[in-house]
Amino acid sequence: MSAAVLVVGSANADLVVPVDRRPGGGETVLGGDTALSPGGKGANTAVAAGKLGADVALLGAVGDDPYGRLLRDSLSNAGVDTQFVRTVDRPTGIAYITVTPDGENSILVSPGANSALEPGDITDEALDGVRVLVASLEVPLPTVERAVVRARENGVRVLLNLSPAAEVSPETLAALDVLLVNEHEAAYLLDSEDADPRKLLELGPRAAVVTLGAEGAAVLEGDKSTTVESPKVEAVDTTGAGDAFAGALAAALADGADLVESAGRAVKVAAVTVTRRGAQPSYPTAAELE
Repeated sequence: MSAAVLVVGSANADLVVPVDRRPGGGETVLGGDTALSPGGKGANTAVAAGKLGADVALLGAVGDDPYGRLLRDSLSNAGVDTQFVRTVDRPTGIAYITVTPDGENSILVSPGANSALEPGDITDEALDGVRVLVASLEVPLPTVERAVVRARENGVRVLLNLSPAAEVSPETLAALDVLLVNEHEAAYLLDSEDADPRKLLELGPRAAVVTLGAEGAAVLEGDKSTTVESPKVEAVDTTGAGDAFAGALAAALADGADLVESAGRAVKVAAVTVTRRGAQPSYPTAAELE
């Protein structure tokens, strides 16, 4: 039997360099010391849920290398089931991240092993007993779309974190219980910076959550829009905050909370995360949230 929450997504090693400013084209900028930490949108989401006590598994792929072992260890230490994490004949994915003094980051991802995750990996065994499936888009789109449709067919609640932004099929959007996007991803989907976020529901999902950074999140259900405010914190590193939100949201939904309550929990988790450096190492436990 699988876990209550199944995450379909990437696992990357994060190489993080602090910089005073990002280089322009053809420019060299000196940064601080490189920090290595486990990351990747899928693994981050799973670890965030696991640290909160959720029964969670990751379906993903890593290479047979030190980065892959680092990721497996981090997942296991957070209580994440790794039986559906394949080891493949490609290097583990790597994210190259620069972080400026205001906590904002820029990220270049080399997918590596994540590109080997195939639609055929979405099996009945992986979906057995799952209550919430959450997927993100650092793995091949056909695999994500297969996961969404298969989960829907199996009566699983489906959450898609549309990050990085990509064009997904109308069938996939229509199969979603919750579409999770930030403001930039919402603008991409609606092809406008100024469009009413409620138009996201016209694309097919039954509900949508738009994360608003320091302002919290907007929960869109039917003709109702609810703003969930974030605690005010001093951000030092926003790396992985959106993934922490996704993991906390999925964990709360699997626990039986409604969408607004789940978003409230997720906002608190993300707020703690940005006050600490790194992705997975910054995620709070349930006890720390109290």
